Formats: sequence, C-alpha cells, structure tokens
Amino acid sequence: MKHNLLFLFVLSFSLNLFSQSDTVNLASLSAQKESLRDAFNVNISIYPVPVRDNVFTIKSDKEISSIKITNIIGQDIFRVKYNTPQLQSKIVLENPRRGMYLVVIFFIDETRIVKKVMIEGSN
Repeated sequence: MKHNLLFLFVLSFSLNLFSQSDTVNLASLSAQKESLRDAFNVNISIYPVPVRDNVFTIKSDKEISSIKITNIIGQDIFRVKYNTPQLQSKIVLENPRRGMYLVVIFFIDETRIVKKVMIEGSN
C-alpha cells in the first residue's frame, strides 16, 4: 500500500512539472510568434537595385541597430553597428565582386530581416 501511494505521489509530481514546463514553452513560443509577426510588418527599401558603383541605401520604418552584409557562402564583407538607431543608412562597399549578397538588418527590438541584393560592381 505504501509503495502504491509513493508511486502515485511521484507520478503526480512529475506530471505537474511537465505541465508547468509546457506552459513556459507555450509562453515562449507565443512571444516568438509575436516577434516574427512584427518583423513581417516592417517596410524596408533597398535601392538602387541592382547595386552599381558599390553604393546603396537601406531605408526602414523601424529603427536599425546594425547591418551585416555577407556573400552567399557566409563571409562577412561589411558590418556596421550604430550607437544611435537609424531609419536610413547609406552603405559604401570597398570593391565587392559582382554577385548576390545577403543583407542582414538588425533592429533595436532584437528582430532581424534578411534581404538579398545583386551587386553589379563599379562601371
């Protein structure tokens, strides 16, 4: 009888822990979905496209905290972090090769958006 009561107590305690854990996971998942929804509601303009003369502008309606540009194989070719968040940023690259690049835009609320940009190179 004592073994059965002990078993029921341990089982009840374990189920209670799992249910609390699931509640925490659901709350975390809900926050992630909200953050993702906010990221999709951001208006971003990158121009001119395709990029010529190694210069382009990024404009956003949400404050930008940093920008990173990588080539397709993941090598960083440009990185900037702003002390004061920006709504617009002019990017000047030093002799990039012609090709497709990924522009990662980080916002002050720790969300980010990745955009592709084609760079034609200098004339």
